[in-house]
Order: sequence, then C-alpha cells, then structure tokens
Amino acid sequence: MNQHARGEGLDAAANAAEAQARYMPGFGNDFETEALPGALPQGMNSPQKCNYGLYGEQLSGTAFTAPGHQNERTWCYRIRPSVKHTGRFAKIDLPLWESAPCIHRDIVSLGQYRWDPVPVPDAPLTWLTGMRTMTTAGDVRMQTGMASHIYLVTRSMVDEYFYSADGELLVVPQEGRLRFATELGIIDLAPGEIAIIPRGLVYRVEVLEGPARGFVCENYGQKFTLPGRGPIGANCMANRRDFKTPVAAFEDRETPSTVTVKWCGEFHVTEIGHSPLDVVAWHGNYAPCKYDLRTYCPVGAVLFDHPDPSIYTVLTAPSGIEGTANIDFVLFRERWSVAENTFRPPWYHKNVMSELMGNIYGIYDAKPKGFVPGGMSLHNCMLPHGPDRNAFEGASNAALKPEKLDDTMSFMFETRFPQMLTPWAAKAGHMQEDYIDCWGDLAKKFDGAPGIK
Repeated sequence: MNQHARGEGLDAAANAAEAQARYMPGFGNDFETEALPGALPQGMNSPQKCNYGLYGEQLSGTAFTAPGHQNERTWCYRIRPSVKHTGRFAKIDLPLWESAPCIHRDIVSLGQYRWDPVPVPDAPLTWLTGMRTMTTAGDVRMQTGMASHIYLVTRSMVDEYFYSADGELLVVPQEGRLRFATELGIIDLAPGEIAIIPRGLVYRVEVLEGPARGFVCENYGQKFTLPGRGPIGANCMANRRDFKTPVAAFEDRETPSTVTVKWCGEFHVTEIGHSPLDVVAWHGNYAPCKYDLRTYCPVGAVLFDHPDPSIYTVLTAPSGIEGTANIDFVLFRERWSVAENTFRPPWYHKNVMSELMGNIYGIYDAKPKGFVPGGMSLHNCMLPHGPDRNAFEGASNAALKPEKLDDTMSFMFETRFPQMLTPWAAKAGHMQEDYIDCWGDLAKKFDGAPGIK
C-alpha cells in the first residue's frame, strides 16, 4: 500500500510513535484524512473535478434520513469508482460460514453447551475459508440478530478481497496477529484488542503472526455503539478516546484480483484487474476501528452484592425494544473483588438473553476448570446456568478479603434472540459432552423446617 499520510511507513517493526500516528482517536467521530496533500476537498463533498483525477463517492452506513446523531456516512475520493470493483458475479460455496435463519431439525439447540479450543489445522486457510460458524440468531434478510464464529487463519489473502453486505463484524483475536487492509486504512490486530469492520467495507486480511485464531460476532442489526452510562456518568467503562480509526492509505496496483461479497447469507465472487483499496482521501464517521480491551475501566460493587453483568458492557447494538439489545459485547477482565458478605462470582440465573462466552486468556472465576483459553460456552434463552460445584464451594467459604482477579479476560456475545447451533458446532467433535455434569454434584444443603402446609 502506498501510505503517505503523515509520512508513516507500513513496516511491522515501526516504533510506537509511528504506529500511533497511523490511527486517529475517538468513537463515532467525524474524521478527515488524506494520503496525498490536497486530495481531500474542503468546504464541499462533490466538486466538479476532484484533485489528482479522483472520483468522489459516498459510502452510507445508515439510511439517508436517519436522525442526525445516528446518521453515518463517509465520503471517499478514490482512483476508480467502486462500480469498477465488481463485475459479473458467480456464486461460490463456503459451507462452514452460515447465516440465520439456520435451523437444522436434527440439531438440539436447547441446552447448556461448552466447547474445547478448536485446533488450527495444518492447512492453507484464509479469512474466508477458515471461518467456522458456531451459532446463528434472528434473520440475516430482515437485518435482525447475529451469528457467532471462530476463525482459523494460516494464510494471507493475496489479491483477494471481501466485503459483507449482511452486517458488521466484531473481531476478537485469541492467538496470532492479523492485518486488515481496508479501503479506509490499515488496522493491525493482536490478542487483547478488538476491531469493528463495517458493513459494505472492502478489505483484505493478512497474517502478521500465525497461525491465527479468534472469535467473530456478525451483527445483522443496528450498528454497535457505546452503552449509556446512566448514573455512572461521563467516565469509566469504554472511553471514546481509546477507539482508534486508521488514517487514509491506498493501493494503485494493476493485477488480477477477486472480490467476494456476502449478501443475504450467500457468497458471490467477481473478478477485476486491480486492487479495490484505492481510496486516497476520505472524511466521515462510517469507518473501521480498533480498541484495546486493556483500556476498559471496570465498575463494580464496592460494598456488597454482585452487580448484573451488564455493568461490563463494552459495546451494544440496539434493537427496537428500549433497553433490550440485539447484541451486547460484555468483557470480564482483570479487576478487584471487594464486596462484603457476598457470593462474589456470578450467581445462578436464567434470563431472556442468550449468552455465548469465549475465553481469551486466563481463568474465569465461575468456571475454574473446563473453560479454557480459546474455548466457548453457550447458555441459551431461559436456560439456567451458574457456578460449578468447585466455584460455588470456594466462593461460599472464602475469606472475604480484597482479592485481585488477575490474568483473566473473557467476553460474552449476548443477544435477545435464541442462538441456534450449526452442525459444525454440534458435530465437529469439539463440544464437551459432559459439560452438563459440572452441576451434577451440587449438594442439597437445605436444613430448615418442613415446607408450607
């Protein structure tokens, strides 16, 4: 990629100052950036002639008439208009990347499930061929719900590009480092960070350090935003300044290439003769970003009781029901536990939300065994769950002194919709068939008087 903005290079060994210069801070900001001086028009969006012979083009992430505080669009100034980046489409099959509704009558999705980490095979797998869908919810054609995936990537995409018309992708690395070379700039991503790749944005995924494994939440509905803090106020949780959006970067390469498009759950490929990553300048608020999860500032109980897990929400995608998310992305990271006279781990519960969890590293306090880095679990709508026996006994009898939960980072994709298992999730051999037994030895402790007569 030709990278001229602010004079930074793309060497992976760039120092911290150079790396910082490749990103602009802020969540949902109205950014402007150019990789060549004077490429970005000032005072207007669509001049009769753009500098450098560029084409002006708008990428809209919301309806034109969306309310101002929700309206998202970016103006791009590119070497070729994007109509030159697609041609005749041919349908292709990526059978392990599935979309909702995905109901297989021979699969039982009612239950509590947990999976071991999936080994990365010794095979050439790209971002597309290495995607494995675990669950789906809602309906991709109605733009409601989500899908959860794991990715197993061993090979960079070479002259191969992709975009999804179905939704934005929230990427959560667990092993390895990836580079997302997008139309609007470059994001390098490592474990402990996340990235949001917007719907409709063209990109290529390269392996910087492999093999790479991680988790993906595919959001069919309204875009991810920051949750309201309510009485917490203006600070803590995820702060806007810690989200980083890349500066403009472009490729001007004439080479046979392919662009794959995901549309209504199906995949289509088209052939072109050049790189589509040719945006020389852009301005707007519809752009990819990354976020370092280690900058998340948890808020919790400082006297008694264990708060609802919603207190740890990093991002939320709204639904049409106030206070009920299409998706919440929730983070359980290192933190102090200090509550008095309190059962400190998550309590036993069932609720209307369906909870898919993944472990990035360390030990999760409610499941000290079995839920390991790279592993996942699913507790579906109105299915009871909570600590296993060891966690319950340990928390019930622990000396309640201040305790640091260290070396731990797990997350949850939580949705208002039931999550349906895919055949791969149910039958590939990574499911822990004995997971339900982790509650089997919970003892009856009741020692009170006879019940109500």
